[in-house]
Amino acid sequence: MKKKLLLIYNPLAGKSKIKNWLSSIVEYFGRGNYEIVIYATKGKKDAKKIVTDCLKRDKYELVVCSGGDGTLNEIISGVMEFDNKPVIGYLPSGTTNDFAYNLKLPKSLPKAAEVVLKGEVFPCDIGIFNGEYFTYTAAFGLFTDASYETPQANKNTLGRMAYILEGIKRLPNWKAYHMEIQCGERIIKDNFIYGMVANSVSVGGFKGLAGKDVQLDDGLFEGIFIKMPQTVLEFQGVINDLLKGNLNSDHIYSFPVKEITLLCEEKVPWSIDGEFGGEHEKVEISNLNRAVSIIRGVD
Repeated sequence: MKKKLLLIYNPLAGKSKIKNWLSSIVEYFGRGNYEIVIYATKGKKDAKKIVTDCLKRDKYELVVCSGGDGTLNEIISGVMEFDNKPVIGYLPSGTTNDFAYNLKLPKSLPKAAEVVLKGEVFPCDIGIFNGEYFTYTAAFGLFTDASYETPQANKNTLGRMAYILEGIKRLPNWKAYHMEIQCGERIIKDNFIYGMVANSVSVGGFKGLAGKDVQLDDGLFEGIFIKMPQTVLEFQGVINDLLKGNLNSDHIYSFPVKEITLLCEEKVPWSIDGEFGGEHEKVEISNLNRAVSIIRGVD
């Protein structure tokens, strides 16, 4: 008896490259003894609705997502609503595909499809942000809005450079948020231009920003918070430290996170897995250890 595979793809992700490979990928999955049900998303939150509707009606052993990290976030958010969770496969076709790097997935969609059927199933930590799920990062501050305010046409044409150009436009408008951060017995009060709670070796297409020893299933996130530099030279020094993975800086707080609360007197815009996550005065984040099963590549 054939197993059931649900394939949900974002036709606009990246340069719409999934359209060139969809037929051959479906044929490949079919040869893997799967009965395949296919849906294309039509807008934001559509992927979550599709997966929840399908899982309510029928049982699927495997749910495969093709799109960017935002689409994967929606799929995982939908799967998390069920006790009997299917395994998740990922065909990365977005602009930066940060989480795909964590999963050791090839950039080629046909090769990524091979990983879905031949890769390793492993339990992965998931985050919860004020009651909403996230896959690999929750962030605020400088550059974070570039991912969701960059026009899709620019992302398709320029790739990661589109994010960089969008971020550079914001440099003259540095804004610091005075926050109180509570994490375990640690309480920090300071002015921050950037902060993130992440479970990823790649953020915004840049590798090593969260450190060198990121584990996706250890029950801990990496918390990184950057104080407001007083000069452009200090700011450049912070950027250099981040790009080198050097988090032992006078301007950077870095520590593991199981649960964390952030308080601010004004509403702060947040980015969740590269998408707009709303504006909040209080944020509570926690790690859900090994909450979903995802397929990754093997060395």
